[in-house]
Amino acid sequence: MDTIASFFSFITWPVSWVIVQFHTVYGAIFGPDTGWAWGLSIVSLVILIRICLIPLFVKQIKATRAMQTLQPEMKKIQERYKNDKQRQSEEMMKLYKEAGTNPLSSCLPILAQSPFFFALYHVLNGIASGKKIGVINDSLLESARQAHIFGAPLAAKFLDGADTVQKLGASLTDVRVVTAIMIVLMSASQFYTQRQLMTKNVDTTVKTPFMQQQKMLMYVFPIMFAFFGIRFPVGVLVYWLTTNVWTMGQQMYVIHNNPTPGSKAQAAYLERLYKHVTHHGKTRNRGEKAIVKAIVAKGRDRNEFERKFVNSLTKAGLAAQADGTVIKSDAATVVETEDGTVTTTAGTGPRRQQPKRQSKAQRQGGAKAAGAGDSEEAPSLTKAEPESESDVPQDTPPAAAKKPAAKSAGSTRSKAQSGQRKGPQRPKSPSKK
Repeated sequence: MDTIASFFSFITWPVSWVIVQFHTVYGAIFGPDTGWAWGLSIVSLVILIRICLIPLFVKQIKATRAMQTLQPEMKKIQERYKNDKQRQSEEMMKLYKEAGTNPLSSCLPILAQSPFFFALYHVLNGIASGKKIGVINDSLLESARQAHIFGAPLAAKFLDGADTVQKLGASLTDVRVVTAIMIVLMSASQFYTQRQLMTKNVDTTVKTPFMQQQKMLMYVFPIMFAFFGIRFPVGVLVYWLTTNVWTMGQQMYVIHNNPTPGSKAQAAYLERLYKHVTHHGKTRNRGEKAIVKAIVAKGRDRNEFERKFVNSLTKAGLAAQADGTVIKSDAATVVETEDGTVTTTAGTGPRRQQPKRQSKAQRQGGAKAAGAGDSEEAPSLTKAEPESESDVPQDTPPAAAKKPAAKSAGSTRSKAQSGQRKGPQRPKSPSKK
């Protein structure tokens, strides 16, 4: 560990300078030789570094989202080359290169803060051995050696012997108990962060190298922290425990507000969004509008949770729009075309009800009832002919008066076949003879 830390000695001066500045502030409040002053200085160093790494964290989120958009293509490659793992890996790497992303992008924050971690280890190791490091002079070195965090010196380690611990003014039991608790908390926080990512924020429908990598890190990182933790000074344990707590909180915020599509976290988020939208009739902020807009733009590529969300809005009389808003109407109908475009039409009147479909027994019963009704005398559908000539209107032509009002179906068909016109005929003009 000392050899690795020596490679990052170039950053020792900035790290030691930042710690000294924070110690000046906290020393004026808690006392310069207290563990609170030095411990809070290390915690403030972590917070400052993580704030500076926020742009990298945003880049990590974008890279993760880019990986998620490639999952349908990954699934196709897996199905096409399921019997050829080498060709499958080659096609995956080609897809990553074309999309400009990489599964290792999730490790950017860890890699970026590694120099600060080893620089802090180098500083604390120098304090334990009584050497001046960076801007820490003799007075600051003596103050740091006297600082204790819950009875454990700042530069003490779990593997230190009783003589080394006594020189720092502490007991071996206090050092072992404090360092053991911090190592367990550090490993547990790392494991919980990775487990939360794997169980809630990963689309399990597609198996990708990224998911396998995260699953491996879930078990490897806690073991690594436990193995190296017994060799870390108390100050480094404070630094790494604070980093893990920050990462855990940051991960919880992302999962709660911007979950991965197809994950359990997205199902919970869309359920909360549905309850809010049905209660208020609209989306709250730009983040919700962006998620609704992305769901509408997917069309037929929506996953199970997104389809359920859209259908629930439709049943509630609401409809998601292409700009991310939600409209409310009495009868909203969502129509999805073949290309995945969603159009919404709002009806103003009541919907026409479809006739209830009858069963086979009901149809047979209706046919028997109709047959029984045919045996009875049915009313005539033809007009009754006038009894006398006086009943015929005067302006009616004689030929039309004598002609029946209605013809049977057979006579009408025969006349139509013979070329005669249907209906009353115009009377012929009288002959010149």
